[in-house]
Amino acid sequence: MAAPTVTASLDASTYSPGEPMTLTVGYADPDTRPVTVTIVLTDPDGNSSAPVRVTAVIDPLSVEVADDSGRAWTVVSDTGATAVYRAVA
Repeated sequence: MAAPTVTASLDASTYSPGEPMTLTVGYADPDTRPVTVTIVLTDPDGNSSAPVRVTAVIDPLSVEVADDSGRAWTVVSDTGATAVYRAVA
């Protein structure tokens, strides 16, 4: 099994107190695979519906952000591969 990977970058290298900070986190897990479920309904007379497909990710990763100053980081967006967080310096 391969280990998950992560990258992180801030939008600046220095901040003044009170400035907004944006953190972008890229993450992936080569072992996490989507699973597609196909559903067909059939009545007692043998009539069937069109197939319906749903995709789910088994064992998805979760991202948590904390720093050694106890700052509150708020999720702005998370696509499942890239998460953006904001905090105040």
